[in-house]
Amino acid sequence: MRFGLATVIWAALAGITLATSAFAGPVPMAQNAHINDELRAGFAGDVLRNTCPTISARMLVVMGRLWDLKSYAEDQGYTAEDYDAFRNDPVQKKRLKDEAAAYLAAAGAKPDDVESYCAVGEAEIAQKTPIGTLLRSSR
Repeated sequence: MRFGLATVIWAALAGITLATSAFAGPVPMAQNAHINDELRAGFAGDVLRNTCPTISARMLVVMGRLWDLKSYAEDQGYTAEDYDAFRNDPVQKKRLKDEAAAYLAAAGAKPDDVESYCAVGEAEIAQKTPIGTLLRSSR
């Protein structure tokens, strides 16, 4: 069976593309939206539970989500060490905490106004948002 030059070139380019993408690995973890969204939700929830006296963490849910997130990261091609290093990196922690604080402020949380944090937390819980699912209210 004879193949034309165009067919051979196309097959070679397809093979190179597949090989390159297989070895490229995952995007940098700071660019992985799901990982960042989950960690940001955790930081926001932490602020809410530490600020509002009627809101607490659902610790079993929090721990389960962290384990699920680690499994997700490994499924995406990151190593457990990559994940742990990212979670413990002070620059990434600050970035995600700042983003969480900005989210809470946009949602209505005001510095030195505990009740505003409680209201945001109650709304997150009621709407069953990623943040709200990490929290419980005693109200």
